[in-house]
Amino acid sequence: EVQLVESGGGLVQPGDSLRLSCAASGLTLDYYAIGWFRQAPGKEREGIGCIVISTGGTYYVDSVKGRFTIARDHTNNTVYLDMDSLKPEDTARYYCTADLIYSDSCNLLVSGMDYWGKGTLVTVSS
Repeated sequence: EVQLVESGGGLVQPGDSLRLSCAASGLTLDYYAIGWFRQAPGKEREGIGCIVISTGGTYYVDSVKGRFTIARDHTNNTVYLDMDSLKPEDTARYYCTADLIYSDSCNLLVSGMDYWGKGTLVTVSS
């Protein structure tokens, strides 16, 4: 059984940093891209970045580029989302996804993801 479990969410102040983790089990991670999505209250779910596990190549949307970093840890099948300079508009439930890929690139199509975690809540507020 494939499982993606996010952790690390919480309440932080604007400007703070936070690290989210996505622990994957039940799949050979090297065949996948791991994506990070978020959904704020009343808004649609949006993709913010992804990583190709086999190459380490990453992609970020403009709203988080330069502030968020995705990294993989082969030793424990975990992918991290490091978030710096957090803003109130980053408040959302954050999800990680696994997408079985056949190329060296990843995408952020909500409908294209094979597996989803249940999410972890990040609140940025003073």
